Amino acid sequence: MKAITYDAYGTTGILKLVERPEPKVAPGEVLVRVKAAGVNPVDWKLAAGYLDPVFEVRYPVVPGWDVAGVVEAVGPDTHEFAVGDEVFGYVRKEWVELGTYAEFVSAPVRTLAHKPRALSFEQAAGVPLAGLTAYQSLTRLNVSAGETVVIHAAAGGTGSLGVQTAVALGARVIGTAGEHNHDFLRGLGAEPVTYGDGMADRIRALAPEGVDAALDFHGGPGAVETLRSVVRQQDRVLTIADPEAAAKGVPFLWVRPDTADLAHLAALADAGKLTVDIAHALPLAEAERAWELSASGRTRGKIVLTV
Repeated sequence: MKAITYDAYGTTGILKLVERPEPKVAPGEVLVRVKAAGVNPVDWKLAAGYLDPVFEVRYPVVPGWDVAGVVEAVGPDTHEFAVGDEVFGYVRKEWVELGTYAEFVSAPVRTLAHKPRALSFEQAAGVPLAGLTAYQSLTRLNVSAGETVVIHAAAGGTGSLGVQTAVALGARVIGTAGEHNHDFLRGLGAEPVTYGDGMADRIRALAPEGVDAALDFHGGPGAVETLRSVVRQQDRVLTIADPEAAAKGVPFLWVRPDTADLAHLAALADAGKLTVDIAHALPLAEAERAWELSASGRTRGKIVLTV
């Protein structure tokens, strides 16, 4: 099979399109013929060595955790899916080695769910990591109908899915973004505010009595402190972008694969309550370009590789 690989940590020029053996399929796994693989910042951060203290890495690495595709084969004693099923998932395994930037990936069934019918393979590949991050952040803070939640960096891949998921829960959403993304956020159901100096005052203008919860999907100097200043209860702020947050009393969330959560997101998509804005869909051979676009931080929506 064709796959993207790298043989050592690095930042540029490390990705190669090569021929690799098809993965073996263990009990409790299925072999997925990849139609599209989602690109996330964690992919190039792993390759740069930033997460070396956290993850076991075995070379050569096929990067990528997000996938949408079709079940090609099932492992022994694996009954959750059948050959021909369309699936999507967050295929994070115990170590970094055999990822989704390939024609095939072996995936534990705990990382997959049936693909939403309403989304294309490209759109579905953009959901798992970002969508699970958003949904698990909202559930960690017990956001419910009638509450007001602030989503910091609401126009990004995770933020835009967070806005839609929160709206589907019945929450009022205030989303921070640059002014050029305000109409986009209104279209998702959020009330936009511009980030930067004075952001807390702009949030208070919309919610004078404070907000119920706040999600930091971007980080940056003072982000957590600003969000804590606008919530009614200090324990209802969460970040995915500030690893030092625990020292400030703010939970740091690292998304986990979860079939039930993926199925919930699929149901929202099929009900017309969640969609994915695809910024770039590039062929597998242009993975390096996809990483450059992701690292630029200027892309709205998701980047995917088509296989």
